[in-house]
Amino acid sequence: MRKFMLGIVIIFGQMASAEEVVIAALGDSLTQGYGLAPAEGFVPQLQGWLDAREAQVRLINAGVSGDTTAGGLARVGWTLTPEVDAMIVTLGGNDMLRGLDPAEARRNIGGILQAAETAQIEVLLIGMQAPGNYGSDYKSAFDALYPELAAQHESLYVENFFAALIEAAGSSDPSALRAYFQPDGIHPNAKGVALIVKEIGPQVLALAAAAR
Repeated sequence: MRKFMLGIVIIFGQMASAEEVVIAALGDSLTQGYGLAPAEGFVPQLQGWLDAREAQVRLINAGVSGDTTAGGLARVGWTLTPEVDAMIVTLGGNDMLRGLDPAEARRNIGGILQAAETAQIEVLLIGMQAPGNYGSDYKSAFDALYPELAAQHESLYVENFFAALIEAAGSSDPSALRAYFQPDGIHPNAKGVALIVKEIGPQVLALAAAAR
């Protein structure tokens, strides 16, 4: 009888470890896959990376092209459906491009993270880094909001969505990065997305483990 019960425990333990984790990727065009074939976007490539590792993770593409942090906050409630176990948040690029107040982005992302806390959802926050053309004060305020909010809400954190591309190019100069971007110089091409996925993938595995 004892051996039988032990076998049941092992079987149920294996079933629990293999349980699928559903992760919503809340973001803008970088998440949505702007300018790319359906299979080449961030979410499909990340799904393929996870599947190759038998991660038992299903991603939901909650990226909306052109979205700001305010837009993300407005729709986080219906993004966090009962099936969602965790969330990747990649927002702020459009706030930055429009020169919106970093304090507003901080409030909005903070609201998103608070909504996730209330829903008891684990989060991976992916940061953005502002260029210097708005001045050093703007850049400092914008860049700082991500690590500070991640620490405040105890979220997993990736410093910069584009870090893998900068590392591959050996520079953050736009001319050096051209090989990894679409002609607009804003959205990564399929090659660039593959590098981003390779860099961020392990953190998504950590997110899935935390959600379990």
